[in-house]
Amino acid sequence: MTGIHDLPEILKLHQLWLEGDPAGCRADLTDADLTDADLTRAYLTRANLTGANLTRANLTRANLYGANVTGANVTGANLAGANLFMADLAGAKLVGANLSGADLTWANLSGADLIGADLTWANLEGANLTGANLAGANLTGANLIVANLTGANLTGANLYAADLAGAVLPEGWGQ
Repeated sequence: MTGIHDLPEILKLHQLWLEGDPAGCRADLTDADLTDADLTRAYLTRANLTGANLTRANLTRANLYGANVTGANVTGANLAGANLFMADLAGAKLVGANLSGADLTWANLSGADLIGADLTWANLEGANLTGANLAGANLTGANLIVANLTGANLTGANLYAADLAGAVLPEGWGQ
């Protein structure tokens, strides 16, 4: 199984792949155990992190543009200021994760578990949050313009100053 000790080589080869170098290859961290990994500012554009364990990992300002993070365990991870534009986080466990200021524009968070997550000032424009669990999440100042929150659990979520223009809200919400 891929772990923290394999990261430097994987990241090096991934960078080469992104640059079009035939010596490189796409980062495949499927089911990798990256618990407590320091991936600060890591360049993981379009990387495959399906089912990875990123519990308490530091992904501050990491670039995960278009990355596949489906079903990953990202509990308690720090993704402050991370670029998750168009990332696929369907079914990911992001309980208590710090996503403050993260760019989740057009990200797929359908069925994601975001209980108690910090999404203050996060950009979730056009994000798919269908069936996501946002109970107790902090969405203060979040951009949720045209986001899809159909079937999402917003129990106890803080939406102070959040922009919900054009958002599809859960049935009966806000009545």
